[in-house]
Amino acid sequence: MKKAVRLYIEGTVQGVFFRSFVKMKAEELNVKGFVRNLEDGRVEAFLEGDSNAVNKMIELCKKGPKHAQIRNVELKEEKFQGFKTFKILHI
Repeated sequence: MKKAVRLYIEGTVQGVFFRSFVKMKAEELNVKGFVRNLEDGRVEAFLEGDSNAVNKMIELCKKGPKHAQIRNVELKEEKFQGFKTFKILHI
């Protein structure tokens, strides 16, 4: 079953390779979408793919890479958009 979500991740998430971590894990799990820094210091991730893979990605985003400190993750269910790849976007 397909699933799509948007995450807003708060904490120490910029400058700690968070986006690279998310991209690497997404590619391992065949999850598509994007990740980007927001001007307010949060990271936004749009994740879509197989339900189980997206659920694993949500859990990975709640932990983050070694130096990240996650304070809060806001999750919004989204409409499946059919992304073909996973990209790091830049503002």
